[in-house]
Amino acid sequence: MSGEPLRLPTADDVDAAAGRIAGRIGRTPLTPSPRLSEATGARVWLKREDLQPVRSYKNRGAANLIAQLDSEQIWAGVVCASAGNHAQGVAHACSTLGVNARIYLPANTPRQKRERVAALGGDWVDVIVGGQTYDDAAAAAHADAGTTGATLVPAFDHPHTIAGQGTVAREVVEDLTTPPAVLVVPVGGGGLIAGCLTWLGERHPQVRVVGVEPAGAASMIEATRSGGPTTLAHVDRFVDGAAVARAGEWTYPVVARHTPGLVAVPEGRVCTEMIALYQTEGIIAEPAGALAAAALDQLDLPAGRDVVVVVSGGNNDLLRYAEVVERSLIHEGLKHYFLVDFPQEPGMLRQFLDEVLGPDDDIALFEYVKRNNRETGPALVGIELGSRDDLAGLLQRMATSSMDVEPIAPDSPLFRFIL
Repeated sequence: MSGEPLRLPTADDVDAAAGRIAGRIGRTPLTPSPRLSEATGARVWLKREDLQPVRSYKNRGAANLIAQLDSEQIWAGVVCASAGNHAQGVAHACSTLGVNARIYLPANTPRQKRERVAALGGDWVDVIVGGQTYDDAAAAAHADAGTTGATLVPAFDHPHTIAGQGTVAREVVEDLTTPPAVLVVPVGGGGLIAGCLTWLGERHPQVRVVGVEPAGAASMIEATRSGGPTTLAHVDRFVDGAAVARAGEWTYPVVARHTPGLVAVPEGRVCTEMIALYQTEGIIAEPAGALAAAALDQLDLPAGRDVVVVVSGGNNDLLRYAEVVERSLIHEGLKHYFLVDFPQEPGMLRQFLDEVLGPDDDIALFEYVKRNNRETGPALVGIELGSRDDLAGLLQRMATSSMDVEPIAPDSPLFRFIL
């Protein structure tokens, strides 16, 4: 690999990657989704990359890159930095290919993920925890590669990684036996969409490809607007598997050449889809895993035609579900927060309940700070509605109430203390 100049991958590279990683990664199924089919009118299939041994597609690109190392590079080993799926993909690839790796994780990586990386890598992988952020871990990995000669394995921004991720599209067509009308994929740095575009663009150019980014980290959309990769000033980290501040230097040219549809989805909408996937399909998806499916209500899909949605990962921390539910309720307009100034007199809470709450409304949060020597005391009140249509009536009753009530908008800085 070291003697060949890097170039953008081709469909032949994706085909070669498929042969190279066959038997080393899982071949994931296509499963129909009656729920999404009914909602869209299309025939929706889910490409279940959450069923990979590492519960994401990341082992495809890692395995394709590592399998092409020459003997000198194998002797030097590989390094990478990651706080999530990429680390697991590299660990699994190294254990199946017999290559030593050092994987750098930031100190805030949950213990469950550290243990998972170590278990997947076995004796072939050393897990090194250090630094407070991903950037610290990435700097350590780069320094390691520069000192030891180990090969750095990027999460998405490398032609071999792109070609490996493109095997997802190849499998879709093989398993459907005919190309789908639309393929919908999540986008972080762009490795998956670039690989799928590379293969479909040459083999089945009639397939419409749509890339979906989280609204708080739409780096590929920004790159297409700016004419090249641009670092976002702020990134919402909630959809952590796709929260990338800058599109790749290798992935962006592929996207620019093929001009797929690109859409951004609010993080709250992603949470709603995570819950629907769990409750209806029985799929535990991480936020990035639900990202593509969350965009279907924004897309004009062809009735009765095959539409494939990539469920890209299932490495979700169950401790996050309280936040997932909260974000979903806020996005759906079912939960609202207010600052209420209560007169410091007996019976004021009962009066508030009688004057303001509707029959299907419920107080989900009440935090009252009583201040002595004041006539009023503030309270943070969260109200869950029976229907989003009930909000107008609630606001009207608040306006005519004897208490001073201030709504807290979801984009208010105060929400940092709630979510």
